[in-house]
Amino acid sequence: MDSRIITPGPYRATKLWNEVTKHFRAGMPLRKHRQHFKAYGNCFTASEAIDWLHHLLKTNSNFGSEVTRQQTIQLLRKFLKNHVIEDLKGRWGTEDLEDNNSLYRFPSTSPVKTIPSRPPLWKRSSLENVFKEREPIFKMPQFSKKTPKRPGSVDSKEEQENEDVTENQGNDDFPKQLSSKDIDDIWGNITLIHLQKILCLPSLEEVLNPAQIKPNYIRYNMTNTSKHGVVVLQDKTDDLPHWVLSAMKCLANWPKNNDMSQSTYIGFERDVFRTVADYFLNLPEPLLTFEFYELFVNILGLLQPHLERVAIEALQLCCLLLPPANRRKLQLLMRMISRMSQNVDMPRLHDAMGTRSLMIQTFSRCVLCCAEEVDLDELLASRLVSFLMDHHQDILQVPCYLQTAVQDHIQYLQRPRVKQGTVPSYYFCKQISTQEFEEQRLATSQAAMMELLENIVRDRNLAVKDKKKKLKQFQKQYPDIYHNRFPTTESEAKLFGDKPTIKQPMLMLKKPKFKSLRY
Repeated sequence: MDSRIITPGPYRATKLWNEVTKHFRAGMPLRKHRQHFKAYGNCFTASEAIDWLHHLLKTNSNFGSEVTRQQTIQLLRKFLKNHVIEDLKGRWGTEDLEDNNSLYRFPSTSPVKTIPSRPPLWKRSSLENVFKEREPIFKMPQFSKKTPKRPGSVDSKEEQENEDVTENQGNDDFPKQLSSKDIDDIWGNITLIHLQKILCLPSLEEVLNPAQIKPNYIRYNMTNTSKHGVVVLQDKTDDLPHWVLSAMKCLANWPKNNDMSQSTYIGFERDVFRTVADYFLNLPEPLLTFEFYELFVNILGLLQPHLERVAIEALQLCCLLLPPANRRKLQLLMRMISRMSQNVDMPRLHDAMGTRSLMIQTFSRCVLCCAEEVDLDELLASRLVSFLMDHHQDILQVPCYLQTAVQDHIQYLQRPRVKQGTVPSYYFCKQISTQEFEEQRLATSQAAMMELLENIVRDRNLAVKDKKKKLKQFQKQYPDIYHNRFPTTESEAKLFGDKPTIKQPMLMLKKPKFKSLRY
């Protein structure tokens, strides 16, 4: 059936709940049933409701085709708890519902949840206090115009004295010296500007508490990575324990489990998997953190076929907001479960569930979860983890266009400054349209990719075999850029000095026939 896409915005989880209950109440078939020699009209069995709701969720673009029957049962239990349905005696408020022939009906009251008209407390406080307490992260400090003070006021005199001191101390011919905090703020500002454009929101305050953004996390996640793009922690205190890393490597590289010294036995892989699962299930908070729950739930609104690329880019930026230790754990977990799901040699880890479904069901709440219980938590988390599994290499890599944008802005700020009085000491951002932004972002991204390709081509320290491998990977991910650089196979072969080899014809030596001689 047709489903309405719940787009990014505040209270998206509540809107999704209302959407599902509305469709369920309007579409669930009601008929007469007999129970204990008595007929009941306008009702349905639990199994009938599970069948119908399961089909609804799988065909609803907000949830996806990988919703399991067990997840549907969990949602129906939430329906019973929240009085979306009731039993024939009018009882509700518990989650006592099983996949059987017990009869249920719809109550006369409306199950729709009220969407708050006032903004959340953190949003109100951020508007009133956060921007007063610290330099706003949603606009560039270097681009903000100072508010003129009333002549003769104390603030005006103090500000004038400070400006005079700054002018006397500094030489206008030298570039501006940026502190580490200045650079952190640039990373934060540019990241959030790009994210706001991608989400097409008038303000990120709709889905994000600005006080929770730590620009130094973004900078660290972008600049402290291994050759595979995984965050490298300077402080190992919050890193994965060695025994968990060993277990994850064992499962990710199965059956080549060279990192595990002990010999294997029947059911060994299940015990190793349980060890990894227990560690992540006992973490104090999900990897995406409680505070960013609303943000990532809103990204789920972009998980549509025609918006897949936009969703990947949005998740790329959102995952940069995470504490470095969380981002590293997320990267390693997604790599492990993705490899396990695609590994045909992986023994069955569950008697009734495939490996992919098991990975999603086991780790979804370890990745995304709300601090307060939300009725659609499990479905939303499963949807996100499924998408992360399929696209983790793109989502959790360092976005080159962002790095280029930050470097360009830093160079702009560090240019030689014009003498005071020639031009105003402040600048303004010119607002551009979404189309112009997309064109600029695409051009910047393509330029960065072309530069990366040239670096691979010109790297003389790279072995020929490794260079060919890297070029093959680049060609697979960015075929258009690769084709522009190597339009023909001859231009590609010229890079390595390959000469076409002519296969020599094989000489077929026929066995000579000798006539028998008769004497």
